[in-house]
Amino acid sequence: QVQLAESGGGLVQAGGSLRVSCIVSGHTSNDYTGAWFRQAPGKNQEFAAAITGDSTYYADSVKGRFTISRDVAKNTVYLQMNNLKPEDTAVYYCALATGSWSFDPDDMDYWGKGTLVTVSR
Repeated sequence: QVQLAESGGGLVQAGGSLRVSCIVSGHTSNDYTGAWFRQAPGKNQEFAAAITGDSTYYADSVKGRFTISRDVAKNTVYLQMNNLKPEDTAVYYCALATGSWSFDPDDMDYWGKGTLVTVSR
């Protein structure tokens, strides 16, 4: 059974940094698209970043501030978040798509439970 577990969320001041992690377990293949989505309080979910192979893709709202990466040996996908802003406050969800390159939430096969990132003013 494939399971995703996020960690690393917390409270940070504006301008600070956090790195959230997504540990992928139960997935025997390293061929997948890893993605991060987020949902701010009272708002709809939005895409943040995705990675597969040597390709990455970012939402305009996080481009230049966030970096997605993958450690194959640790079977972990990371999202490094720098220069955080209050509007980055959200629950951050890790998601995985197998056998495809996609950052559409409808194409995600597995989801984590999310980790809360709160950016104070």
